[in-house]
Amino acid sequence: QVQLVESGGGLVQAGGSLRLSCAASGRAFSYSAFSSYNMAWFRQAPGKEREFVAGISWNGRTTDYADSVKGRFTISRDNAKNTVYLQMISLKPEDTAVYYCGLDRSAGAVRAALGAYGYWGQGTQVTVSS
Repeated sequence: QVQLVESGGGLVQAGGSLRLSCAASGRAFSYSAFSSYNMAWFRQAPGKEREFVAGISWNGRTTDYADSVKGRFTISRDNAKNTVYLQMISLKPEDTAVYYCGLDRSAGAVRAALGAYGYWGQGTQVTVSS
């Protein structure tokens, strides 16, 4: 019904930058459908729970960030391309994790709760060396 595919991860030195992309597709998926969903990025490091990183409202006008990434990460979306992005700068070793894109079927406030997101991609690995 819906498929999310993350890309853009890789190995980078501390202080470097990466931009992640999440492309949505599906037989019943369309521009108008994608435009109705809030989206978010989560990450999961080895031995840790999956945690909220950044979220964005259906129209891109409202965003929310985890305290650990404020001022360094920027979430954005291009509804015409069914794609959400995460621009990451000033990366730190503690940012190392698998990053996942999630879709929230609700269209209210941006939510940080893991259970709010019913669809996930396969994840993309981000590794930051010191």
